[in-house]
Amino acid sequence: MKKISFLTLILFLIPPIILAAPPDEDHEKQVAIVIDDFGNGMKGTAEILSLPVPITAAIMPFLSTTEEDARLAHKNGHEVIVHLPMEPISGKKSWLGPGVITTDLSNEEVKKRVHAAIDDVPYAVGMNNHMGSKVTADERVMRIILEVCKERNLYYLDSKTTGKSVVPKLASELHVPYLENELFFDEQYTTSHIIKQANLLMTRIDQDNEIIAIGHVGIAGEKTASVLKQYVPLVEKKADTVTLSELLLEIDFTPKEQKT
Repeated sequence: MKKISFLTLILFLIPPIILAAPPDEDHEKQVAIVIDDFGNGMKGTAEILSLPVPITAAIMPFLSTTEEDARLAHKNGHEVIVHLPMEPISGKKSWLGPGVITTDLSNEEVKKRVHAAIDDVPYAVGMNNHMGSKVTADERVMRIILEVCKERNLYYLDSKTTGKSVVPKLASELHVPYLENELFFDEQYTTSHIIKQANLLMTRIDQDNEIIAIGHVGIAGEKTASVLKQYVPLVEKKADTVTLSELLLEIDFTPKEQKT
């Protein structure tokens, strides 16, 4: 997982207030659960936002329940980030939503759209990409997006929809706090697959100190919510469930050459 300097984090990251009760015991390991695609009254929205642990809710801008979902997520103690629609290499335009960032836009239009998206999602402290396999591999466009994140004091989560992402390189160069997704729960919509991925998460907790996993509301939203409801108590026996802001704050950013 890529990391940035502690000083940069302090300058550009303000953690939210978490209302959920902490686990009964302290853990060295942390799991951040991110749920994408809020903002359009999607299936599983109420169930996910009712989970008794802090999640990071990635909310798409300019949709019918964008503001409602953001305010409810914040009220329930969850963290809010902008789920910015970005052009994929392939996929239906209907999946992207309004205000999409595409590689044929001018620099000025990209910047304008990113600012507008941030303005449309209340309580947002970060951003990740909705789809975006084409945009996140485009250095010109991603540089503008990350520059706006820096200007607006947002961190960036790379959802890793392509192995050609330029986010690590540019975020490090621009000193934008960023993290990378490590696991999708529901890229296949069956309950059996979601359970398989939840079990994979449990295995990875034994191997890694910090893990980020992404699920979705929508087609598989109710299934994902049901599986998470069952697995969250199991996760909490091994790790603390945290928001992305909390995960960033716990990382040791001291350069290796300065460590004794």
